Amino acid sequence: MEQFRNIGLIGRMGSSQVVDTLKRLKAFLFSEGYSVIIEESTAAVMPGHGAQVSSRKMLGEICDLAIVVGGDGSLLGAARALAGSNVPVLGVNRGRLGFLTDILPSEIEDQVGEVLKGKYIEESRFLLDAYVKRDGEPIGYGCGLNDIVLHPGKSTRMIGFDLYIEGQFVNSQRSDGLIVTTPTGSTAYALSAGGPIMHPRLDAVALVPMFPHTLSSRPIVVDGNSEIKVIIGDYNETYPHVSCDGQTHITCAPGDTVTIGKKPQKLRLIHPMNHNFYQICRDKLGWSSSKNDGVY
Repeated sequence: MEQFRNIGLIGRMGSSQVVDTLKRLKAFLFSEGYSVIIEESTAAVMPGHGAQVSSRKMLGEICDLAIVVGGDGSLLGAARALAGSNVPVLGVNRGRLGFLTDILPSEIEDQVGEVLKGKYIEESRFLLDAYVKRDGEPIGYGCGLNDIVLHPGKSTRMIGFDLYIEGQFVNSQRSDGLIVTTPTGSTAYALSAGGPIMHPRLDAVALVPMFPHTLSSRPIVVDGNSEIKVIIGDYNETYPHVSCDGQTHITCAPGDTVTIGKKPQKLRLIHPMNHNFYQICRDKLGWSSSKNDGVY
């Protein structure tokens, strides 16, 4: 297992609970003799922290491990910034669901301590790149760990578009849009649109129509290396948006082309040894936790 010495801290802004947890985490790391580097916007809400400060992008270059304190949204933002640096990322949950940030604040010393001793599970999670072109010229780019979503923006009109996978025409759709999700994002927005839950280790992408204007339009799961192309019909009266993890947005126009594919760099996601994907689904999604012992 990897030896961690320089630990980067990133926290969600606007929460006193996050700041309290960051202070507790920093104090624990200092007491154990680790070097702590705090992301610059996080450091701004921690006066007198006594640690080094770095930009988020640079954090990935100088740290052996990055710890994100917040919700899954905080980790999504960190993932997009850190995926290219190959630094492993660990999440402490100060949000709601916690599919990605799975250490409880009350267990910081025990759980983070075990990870620092080399007792952890590491997963490789891929991200998706999205490129928007207009008349063949690039006008926008974004990437997402969870999903790339084509949606109407502020309009309530349906979007008409043609869908291609690996250069092959799939169908023409009229719907509120399309969610292209990784396995990581399959328990997020895509789930509420009727998409499948995919185990994080799958190398696959799901395409989930949003309120399609036909009863026969269903989610499709394809190989994770597939190139997905969406051509927005030039007859549309609305200017749809492309959103990446719901955090970055590109405004499109009728006739634009959106190309989505796997990002070359992956996220190294760290979990405690007791991490269990199905347990998380039971806890977060309300699955039954009782066994019937064969009695029906």
